Amino acid sequence: MKQSTELMTFFKALLEKEHFSSQGEIVEALVNAGFNNINQSKVSRMLSKSGAVRTRNAKQEMLYCLPADLSIPIITSPLKNLVLDIDRNDSIIVIRTSPGAAQLIARLLDSIGKTEGILGNIAGDDTIFTTPTNSKKIQETMNIIKKLFH
Repeated sequence: MKQSTELMTFFKALLEKEHFSSQGEIVEALVNAGFNNINQSKVSRMLSKSGAVRTRNAKQEMLYCLPADLSIPIITSPLKNLVLDIDRNDSIIVIRTSPGAAQLIARLLDSIGKTEGILGNIAGDDTIFTTPTNSKKIQETMNIIKKLFH
């Protein structure tokens, strides 16, 4: 049986090179590569641990992929082009993204978190609900988010 660090390294390399639309396909690829005791549950945990998300490619197929490095320099990348609109009411900020991009953008927002006034995010396919740490300062939090993507 191969080591778990070797498994994770191979897993990430596999996601970068191949196109998988289901966890079952990933399980099959890992088993074929010689890794033992691989099942859907283990793949699900590995996807979560690696930050992989399921997103649409140019052909509108849903595929698993690893996000780019989510440190602050990513803000200067084309990710900002995926955010289409940012709006709010008195208690929540709503961010609309290109289809399939919401989870990636929400993960970036999670990484800046409470220090910038973001309590948490819920992401769907193309919409993110962001809750500020203080609803009285929601406009300040919205301005911080807008600076990241405009």
